[in-house]
Amino acid sequence: MQILDGKLVSEAIKAQLAAQVAELKAAGKKLPHLAAILVGNNPASETYVASKVKSCAQCGYNSTLLRFDAQISEKHLLDQITLLNENTDVDGILVQLPLPKHINEELVINTIDPSKDVDGFHPMNVGKMVSGLPAFIPATPYGIMLMLEHYQIPTKGKHAVVIGRSHIVGTPMSILLSRNTYPGNCTVTLTHSQTHNLAEICRQADIIIAAIGKPDFVTADMVKEGAVIVDVGINRVEDASKKSGFRLKGDVKFDEVAPKCSYISPVPGGVGPMTIAALLKNTYHANIGLKGSMN
Repeated sequence: MQILDGKLVSEAIKAQLAAQVAELKAAGKKLPHLAAILVGNNPASETYVASKVKSCAQCGYNSTLLRFDAQISEKHLLDQITLLNENTDVDGILVQLPLPKHINEELVINTIDPSKDVDGFHPMNVGKMVSGLPAFIPATPYGIMLMLEHYQIPTKGKHAVVIGRSHIVGTPMSILLSRNTYPGNCTVTLTHSQTHNLAEICRQADIIIAAIGKPDFVTADMVKEGAVIVDVGINRVEDASKKSGFRLKGDVKFDEVAPKCSYISPVPGGVGPMTIAALLKNTYHANIGLKGSMN
């Protein structure tokens, strides 16, 4: 069994990006600039955004963090996004989700200029991705593809089972894995909470992408020997022994599943760092004028 070490892979990607940005700087060219919007003070969102800003600095990017009170009006938030759209120095825009309930997330995402949509959530980028056209791919699926590529995981002809059908992870993951590319060329089964015989389907999988948001959901009896497991889950569970009062658990019961696997990603330290690395790659591509991250 080998660990899919997202920290290691993401550091390699960031080092490569830092070298490319250094070349841009030496040539007197514009440096990548990521603008992040944080609404309210959700502790998890604070952590994610801080990590993204830190990673920008690590790669030599410029970054702007716009903080707004949780009571901000929807109109004011949309106006701020429009200003970023019009700012030619800004290459990438991300709005940290979730947003307060009085704000329509779909409307916010749709307001972002697709050419600056480095999170890959705008319908135009989603449509292009489905059509196989250059597009900004949602950062978590893109990060998973980069990790599979780094570890040279065989995917051609393999049966991949994706657990979870969200627009952020599950659905784009199923599309990317089925493409005539590497990584790709899988036969993909997209499953979800209403799927009958889910355990039986998972036992047929060469590759499992677990993204259902339920701690310890995937157990050893659902996994065949030698399977590749990518755990996307980041679930907070109570833990009185921790200073924070909680610890992070994935969607996979790691201790019992890991011995059966050829490869498995841990939580934390697996997919999370790869999401940030993919976001940074999207921002770099936006800066140099590419209209997408993957073909």
